[in-house]
Amino acid sequence: MVREAKADVYDGPHGPRPSYVGFKSKEYHWKPNIDYRKNPHLYKVGRGQQGVLICQPYKSELHIHWRFKTIEDATISSKKIYNMFLEYLDNQDFVGADMAKKYLHMGFTRARRYWNHSSGKKWKRVDEDLICNYSGLPSTKVYKNEWEILPYDRTEKRFYESSLVFKKYWKLARENKQYLKMKKEFMCR
Repeated sequence: MVREAKADVYDGPHGPRPSYVGFKSKEYHWKPNIDYRKNPHLYKVGRGQQGVLICQPYKSELHIHWRFKTIEDATISSKKIYNMFLEYLDNQDFVGADMAKKYLHMGFTRARRYWNHSSGKKWKRVDEDLICNYSGLPSTKVYKNEWEILPYDRTEKRFYESSLVFKKYWKLARENKQYLKMKKEFMCR
């Protein structure tokens, strides 16, 4: 069953596929060898969670606290990361605050992913044997980039509950007035 593509989907010549397929790391704005605390001018805000697993030293500071497998883990994790978000704001460290906000967002989306797909896998390559033309005969074309979104199974309610915990703190972070002011200033520099 193929569902409508969403924002994290690249609509390729043969239909939707995950955004990481064909990813070009050399063209990616965020680089793992840059210290973004020392070089905040090289940081780009980006969309969603872009750069979250790359930007140092923030990744190392935040990632060790990021957990969502149980509601208890999610509660401890989201509170800790939100408190770090507030500390970054107190220290006038916009990049750190933005990265902490992204970790809260990622906690929400990953927990939600495991709620929707208990395996954690959202995509599956379409079996080439199943792709055929309108005649019903096997296709003579070889489609190597055909993907389908797996159906929801929603068997692990704990992930849904964990996602709600992260969503609460992510909302607090993204609507924080000091954060929004710092973001505007950062974007206008």
